[in-house]
Amino acid sequence: MSVSAVAADRSVCAPLPVLGRDVLVPLVTGGEVDYAALDYAASAPALQRVWDDVAAYAPYYGSVHRGAGYLSQLSTDLFENSRRTIAEFLGCRAEDQVVFTRSTTDSLNLLAAVLPQGTRVFVFETEHHASLLPWEQRPDVEVTYLNAPRTPQQAVDTLEKALATREPYGPALVCVTGASNVTGELWPVQELAAAAHAHGARIVLDAAQLVPHHPVDLGELDVDWVAFSGHKLYAPFGAGVLAGRADWLRDAEPYLAGGGASRKVSRRTDGGVDVEWHTTAARHEAGSPNVIGAYAIASACQALTEAGFDGLVAREQELIARLRAGLADVPEVTVLSLFGDDAARVGVLSFVVEGWNSSHFAAALSAEYGIGVRDGLFCAHPLVRTLLGSEPQDPGECGAPDAAPGEKSLNAIRVSLGVGTPDEHVDRFVRAVKELVTDGARWNYRTEAGRCVPA
Repeated sequence: MSVSAVAADRSVCAPLPVLGRDVLVPLVTGGEVDYAALDYAASAPALQRVWDDVAAYAPYYGSVHRGAGYLSQLSTDLFENSRRTIAEFLGCRAEDQVVFTRSTTDSLNLLAAVLPQGTRVFVFETEHHASLLPWEQRPDVEVTYLNAPRTPQQAVDTLEKALATREPYGPALVCVTGASNVTGELWPVQELAAAAHAHGARIVLDAAQLVPHHPVDLGELDVDWVAFSGHKLYAPFGAGVLAGRADWLRDAEPYLAGGGASRKVSRRTDGGVDVEWHTTAARHEAGSPNVIGAYAIASACQALTEAGFDGLVAREQELIARLRAGLADVPEVTVLSLFGDDAARVGVLSFVVEGWNSSHFAAALSAEYGIGVRDGLFCAHPLVRTLLGSEPQDPGECGAPDAAPGEKSLNAIRVSLGVGTPDEHVDRFVRAVKELVTDGARWNYRTEAGRCVPA
């Protein structure tokens, strides 16, 4: 049997096929191996189903909301049907809007832009930068950063206390992740939503790491908005979603000014223009819509729904247990956690290895074993620094460690998996970790442009 045939056979264990499952990569020690993509938390590979759906539509691509021709009409229908599919997938309420954006970051910046003047924002320091930073861009919005909790209940208690003491009593927003992009731990979203609403605040859920692994229902979770990216939901075609309550979106100025957001534009006698803006999701979707990106997300939503989340979650939990059991056999490995070993989590896990610079370790996994992971601070600097016990002023950049091989590293290694991960990739990763810790790297490495690379 050929190497590619073996790679394809190994992928049978994965419940949903993804692109790249039979890609061969070279090893510095010689030969090739099928690539073990274990960096789903950064960007998940495209589902084969999504790729096939997009390829089937591509010859019919046309402008959306712009033309009377057949392809334009077909593309418009596809775009709006995708919106409805995603709304159903998210359990949106009848009055909710689904706005297409570029990413989770774009979605949360959009929400930050439409906040009523004087809104108080409450956000845990444990958030990804996409949900930690946008609020600071509004000088008329006050941001309260909450310390990292060490239990789910402490998270709820911390929020309760902060909300209870806020003055003056006006519009307020809580921003929280559904699953940490560093530890994979699930946050008590329902309880946090209840606390927010009890104190007259609204809540937005950063579901970037949750929605690919777990059902997300706005009504059941009782959140006001949810934001996520297509590229983490097996649909890497440049689109994201902000879904939820319409009033703040409808009452604010458009996120971008331009065609599509405007309903009517007319000249005034003084030489200026008057604009009537749409009140629907189109208000914040100026420009030619990314119909392929929207359709790709809808296709991924359908594929996950048809596959059944119960089975997908059960298999992922098996892989997580297998991964954690393997790492537990290596005393030099410390897995990072906020809530402890028993915390519920998705397929994301970060760790450090005693005596190893994280960039060096990740480089060796890639170059010697064909395994792709992530190292750094994962665009969640305050959280990783808290978990590593480092000081806020210590150096370290997202994905670009400053320390050379053998020096102290203020960064961690992250392994993440999903519906396209075969058992063999997890087993190879565990075996590689054990061999590197026991025997060391088989190759020499050097630092180049802030990255550790094979010499």
